[in-house]
Order: sequence, then structure tokens, then C-alpha cells
Amino acid sequence: QVQLVESGGGLVQAGDSLRLSCEVSGRTGSSYNMGWFRQAPGKERQFVAAITRSGTITKYTDSVKGRFTISRDNARNMVFLQMNSLQPEDTAVYYCAGDVQLTLTLRSAQAQYEYWGQGTQVTVSS
Repeated sequence: QVQLVESGGGLVQAGDSLRLSCEVSGRTGSSYNMGWFRQAPGKERQFVAAITRSGTITKYTDSVKGRFTISRDNARNMVFLQMNSLQPEDTAVYYCAGDVQLTLTLRSAQAQYEYWGQGTQVTVSS
């Protein structure tokens, strides 16, 4: 069973930056495409970013493009989400997720991801 544990969330002011980390247990986690999702209070969980197994291709939702960067370090079984220029609308619980399917296409639907972390809270004040 693959385990994902997120960390790095917190309370920040608008314009600040945070870097979220996701530790993936086992070597098999490094063979998956990985994604970040977020869920704001009263809202559905939505796609934020995804990265291929090699880390060479990334995908972002339009609202974070140019501000957020997803990356990974497979040697350390880690996935990261660097979040710059944070705004109050970024406030949410952020989840790391793994896509077990062998695909060259980065997917953005929640149901397409098999493994999920517990989430880490990001709160941005204005």
C-alpha cells in the first residue's frame, strides 16, 4: 500500500509563498504520475497541478499557472508544490495524489487518482 503524507501548510499573508511537500512511501510511488488537488470550504475538490513520472512534463489549472510550480525528487520519494504570490482564494486543504495508470497524459479528474494523502491546510489572509 502506497502512503502519501503532505506537509508545509500554514497561515500566511497575501503575496507570501509556501512550499508543500509530499512524502511517498515505497519505491513504487516514484513510478506514478503525481498530482496536487485542493478543497476550499464548501467547495468540491479541484485539480491544481500534475507531474509525470520523470518530472519533465507538468500541467496546471489556469488559476495557478505562473504562480505555482510542481516538482519531484524521485530519489527522495518526494513531490513538491511551490506556491508564490498566494491570494485568499488559494485558501484550501491541499492534497497530494498518485495516478497508478500507465499513461503519458497527465490527468486532472479526482476519480482518476488511486492514492491520497491526508491533506495540509493552507490559509491566506488578505
